[in-house]
Amino acid sequence: MEFRYLGKTGLRVSELCLGTMPFGAQTNEADSARIMDAFVAAGGTFIDTADAYTRGESERVVGNWLAGQSRDQLIVATKVFFPMGEGQNDRGLSRKHILEGVEGSLRRLKTDYIDLYQLHLWDGKTPFEETFRTLDGLISSGKVRYIGLSNFTGWQLQKAIDLTRQMGWEVPVSLQPMYSLLCRSTEWELLEVAKNEGLGVLCWSPLHAGWLAGGYKRGMPAPPEGSRIAKATEQGRLESWKNTANDHTWGVLDALFAVADETGKTPSQVALNWVLRQPAITAPILGARSMAHLQDNLGATDWKLSEAQVARLTEASNPAVPYPYEFVNRVQRP
Repeated sequence: MEFRYLGKTGLRVSELCLGTMPFGAQTNEADSARIMDAFVAAGGTFIDTADAYTRGESERVVGNWLAGQSRDQLIVATKVFFPMGEGQNDRGLSRKHILEGVEGSLRRLKTDYIDLYQLHLWDGKTPFEETFRTLDGLISSGKVRYIGLSNFTGWQLQKAIDLTRQMGWEVPVSLQPMYSLLCRSTEWELLEVAKNEGLGVLCWSPLHAGWLAGGYKRGMPAPPEGSRIAKATEQGRLESWKNTANDHTWGVLDALFAVADETGKTPSQVALNWVLRQPAITAPILGARSMAHLQDNLGATDWKLSEAQVARLTEASNPAVPYPYEFVNRVQRP
């Protein structure tokens, strides 16, 4: 597995990041530990979690495993925003919630410091100054090494960077957005800001909740019962059958399966390799719920799609571009 610098920092991370959202929920603790062991054995060093994943259970599982590892050889990322209790201040990015959140994460992770502490979501109710002054203090205290952002819009991301730079506070070094062959709108603003400002990009759902893993094909009338897409459909999420089962998706999958046949790789390996080939991306986050999922995903490294194959997948997955992006691109075209 190759290593990449996280944005403009001197921190090197593995080109695949292990996501732990299923740990302690769909994946029991013993299986979670085996998955983390296998990831590290394959050369992985980068593990991502969040306090909100099963109300701290994912962090607890990771912490129990981490206690038996060489801590300094691993990069551990977690997040703060979502409720961890029922109180009025148990949500958001206030100083109170962040400080309580970081202490809770440190306790569950059984570590003295967090390598990458990420804001899980924008908080429109708390002043930017309150949030980022608090994060700057966590860097100074040594409890946090770097700051990252997740699920921000383009203007929110740019404002966070500009404010922290202007105030002389620690500037965010990474962004964690949704991004895949079936979620290309991330390119319109977020990846442009990331490239311009030198942020590392850790994309979540690079297989679009399983749509790109090979189990969905043109002609299917509905998602399998109990699948992630069936659940997403019940919850009305972006990856739902209603939102995704359309001609554009089937065209992307047709191209994906064709390239998989050409390369002798699985569809998920091809989809992940395409993400790895995108210039702004530091590491896709693997959402492996089982050892079989992990082993398949690990096969995305140590080879490269050809330029022609990357272009074919890019062309097939190009979405309809809305205003103002379509207008600007058309007018500025050389």
